[in-house]
Amino acid sequence: MDGKWLSVLEFASYKNKSISTVRRYIKANRVKFKDENGKYFIWVKNYQDESNNEEKELFQLKLENERLKKENRVIKEEINELKMLVQIYESNQALNKSKLPEIPADL
Repeated sequence: MDGKWLSVLEFASYKNKSISTVRRYIKANRVKFKDENGKYFIWVKNYQDESNNEEKELFQLKLENERLKKENRVIKEEINELKMLVQIYESNQALNKSKLPEIPADL
């Protein structure tokens, strides 16, 4: 069985209930509980630690951020190369315009 035993305080926080409501659940046998040395624990089936999910999501966001930074760096390099090629092309065009072909004399 996949789950976890939570203290009254943890269960109240997990289910967003007050501690007194959780104690009423225990008294009415609405939840599966155990008593260890006067302290109650409540069984939660399919428990998923939300902080663990938040950590996973944060890690995924960090990975995505790094991937985008790398992609951005590559794109900036490509843009700089293209700018250089445009400058070379335009300077060659300017040189070719200054060297116009001679007009034939027999016209």
